[in-house]
Amino acid sequence: MTDAPSSSTGHRGLDALLKRPLVEAIWRRRTHRVSQGSTVLAGTMSYQSPHEREPLSDIEEAMLIAVTGATGLTMPDRPFEDPATHQPIMAKPNLVMEGRTAGSPDNAQGTHFFMINDSGTYFIRRLPPLPDGERGLTAERLLSRAAEAKVRILDKRLDVAEGKRAFPAYLDSNRFLSNLPGTTIFLPVVDLSRQYINGMMYLLTQPDGARPAIVDDRNFYRMAGVKKWVDKGFLNKDIKIPLGVIGSLRTQIEADLLLQNLFLTADAMGLGAWIHGSISPPVLLGDPKFLKTYGPLLGFDVVTPRWRLMDILRWQVPLPRYSNLRSNPIGLRFKGEHLIKGMSPPYYNSMADAVTAVIEEKFGKSGLFNDQALFAEIYKDDYGKRYLTEAAVYSDDVIACARDICTYIYETHGRFPAHCDAIHVPGVWLQAHHVELDYYDRFFRNGVTEAHRNHHRDWHG
Repeated sequence: MTDAPSSSTGHRGLDALLKRPLVEAIWRRRTHRVSQGSTVLAGTMSYQSPHEREPLSDIEEAMLIAVTGATGLTMPDRPFEDPATHQPIMAKPNLVMEGRTAGSPDNAQGTHFFMINDSGTYFIRRLPPLPDGERGLTAERLLSRAAEAKVRILDKRLDVAEGKRAFPAYLDSNRFLSNLPGTTIFLPVVDLSRQYINGMMYLLTQPDGARPAIVDDRNFYRMAGVKKWVDKGFLNKDIKIPLGVIGSLRTQIEADLLLQNLFLTADAMGLGAWIHGSISPPVLLGDPKFLKTYGPLLGFDVVTPRWRLMDILRWQVPLPRYSNLRSNPIGLRFKGEHLIKGMSPPYYNSMADAVTAVIEEKFGKSGLFNDQALFAEIYKDDYGKRYLTEAAVYSDDVIACARDICTYIYETHGRFPAHCDAIHVPGVWLQAHHVELDYYDRFFRNGVTEAHRNHHRDWHG
């Protein structure tokens, strides 16, 4: 055992975590699948734990919740004008200015987390960053922030019914060690719809002659509502980008990066950490195809587009009774509150209204880029005011063209987006748990680190 570090937060476990070198945490990171209290059937290497299961404590979960949240404000450190022409270029692509522990395209921050443990299933609200930064890493502050962030949407551990832990709910051997009593699961889902609109507008801010014509690879590569914009020369007909190539505009990458940060933090705390295949995404969300077998689980709002004859060719959906093959999760409501609200009907009357809502959130009277107090926190002196005044916003043509594209997508395909889901579920989650030390000591060389051996002393002593 190593000596405890000198106290700086008032909590021995937090002190040990803050003193763990980053490179050591990365270098020593390994997956530990076997949680305390587990049984492993593996021939002559079978193992049955003599220990009771031990759920994570409130402070352990609070630290992991903090890793999923906002950590401060990001900086718009980008040029405002083209160095060759000195024409204004788009310098306000961000959807939010709150930064997290991982990067995000245009700082969309569309990733939401659910936490699953023995006491229930929780939606984790995204709280604003603390004004005092690292000083928020005290046990009291972490616990109060976690309590504020958690919304218990189920009073039980999210799971399929007993006897149904097989495909398509669970994959192969995962079902024997995943989501067991005593473990804590962090499940990410990503709202792609808001950044889909914002990213489309950003794509259309290219210089004259470089703005692409958007075509639909699920509709014979026809113009995706942009013919008039090509005819007037706003878009270049010789530069074509299919909607399928645009895909999710990379917004889904956020969740992967955040999961890695969760993994590193849990491992550095001396917990077992395991990123692996979750319950199948359609099953998790309550897709209508699986309702009868598994029930609603998280109970997302899922929209099924009306079947159209052209769907036979566009999407290979042969008959109306198979229309739910194209079902689209769009959001989550709980007790009348939108916890996640996608940017499409029926939440909005039309896609034109949804695009207008994104514009208002950014540039409206109470929008992000009219919040001088916020940018005074980011910049020194009067530079925040200068940025808000000098940096360009989306032109009327950019907004109108994006509105036409989004309207085309919804009217042609009956859902938005059409080429990816509004709510993306990566299909993996992270499990954190207390490690079955005896198992790793019996079978493996260097199976655990000193952080694992000292965990109970530091976090529970």
